[in-house]
Amino acid sequence: MRIIIERSNLLKTLGHVHRVVERRNTIPILSNVLVKTEDGALRLKATDLDLEITETVAANGEQEGATTVPAHLLYDIVRKLADGSEVKLATYAEGTQMTVTAGRSNFRLQCLPESDFPDITAGTFSHSFKIPAASLARLVERTQFAISTEETRYYLNGIFLHTIESEGKLRLRAVATDGHRLARAEMEAPAGSEGMPGIIIPRKTVGELQKLLDDGGDDILVELSDSKIRFTIGPVVMTSKLIDGTFPDYQRVIPQGNDKALTLDRQSFSAAVDRVSTISSERGRAVKLAVTAGQLTLTVNSPDSGTATEELAVGYESDDIEIGFNARYLLDITGQLSGDEAVFMLADPGSPTLIKDGGDDGTLYVLMPMRV
Repeated sequence: MRIIIERSNLLKTLGHVHRVVERRNTIPILSNVLVKTEDGALRLKATDLDLEITETVAANGEQEGATTVPAHLLYDIVRKLADGSEVKLATYAEGTQMTVTAGRSNFRLQCLPESDFPDITAGTFSHSFKIPAASLARLVERTQFAISTEETRYYLNGIFLHTIESEGKLRLRAVATDGHRLARAEMEAPAGSEGMPGIIIPRKTVGELQKLLDDGGDDILVELSDSKIRFTIGPVVMTSKLIDGTFPDYQRVIPQGNDKALTLDRQSFSAAVDRVSTISSERGRAVKLAVTAGQLTLTVNSPDSGTATEELAVGYESDDIEIGFNARYLLDITGQLSGDEAVFMLADPGSPTLIKDGGDDGTLYVLMPMRV
């Protein structure tokens, strides 16, 4: 195998694929990236057996071949090479080493054979559709923060993606919850998504998808079945296993009868929550919201540090109410809102609160209260 490639192109491609590789692996081949030259291009592939990323990049291929080398080591080498340099990758007949040459720099890396490299057998995908990159990014961004990290409830360790009939239209909806808060975002269902199975996309896959979508692009091809999902984002193909579980009936926890509407300025409120929660060393400590006509008073009490209060002018015309929330959860939710205004639909101090985004009708959040 011999191929010459621009350092910046190789670095960008390695940047996409090497992140999948866990730094500690009991199986040596999983620490490696598959390097393959074919049809004058370079194809890189990495996997952790649950998630696989492949990317093809243009290069000057002199001799076709394939091998696998340590992913993080190769990335670190290419990252430290001089900007603008050309990198030559080569293996020889015995195939136990690959040379990486750029200018006066020369590295020899230990190889493992391509035949040992695992392949996530995709099988057949029952549904496929195209979705604008910005729309998919929005669905993921608005919901990913609410994914549970509690391993015992593994079916909550991802985003539930499904289609649902709403107001006479088919919608593509993403939902995540950890039992304390729930995030829901939706859009018009793209053609081809009709009848798709409801799937749970794992947390690690969601994180990698976010990073790949940050690079932009136009339409993303999504292919899925009951057990796998594949995203084609330009030259990158990401295939992932899905969480094998049943997502709970989230509709039951979305309150319907909350009639006390609190309208506030999102940025002012977020900054005030951040300020008063400084008094507490624990970010998860409760902040008390005391709401009266036209005014909101935020209070945090810390047995060790003291007390903090702040007042805000708000829109509110219902009965006075006092309710407590986890300060970090409030900041997470207000950080996702796109509009200038946020609307809190309250019921009583012990019931879940519905939070709506003044700038995005397609999202809503549910937050469980805390005792204060």
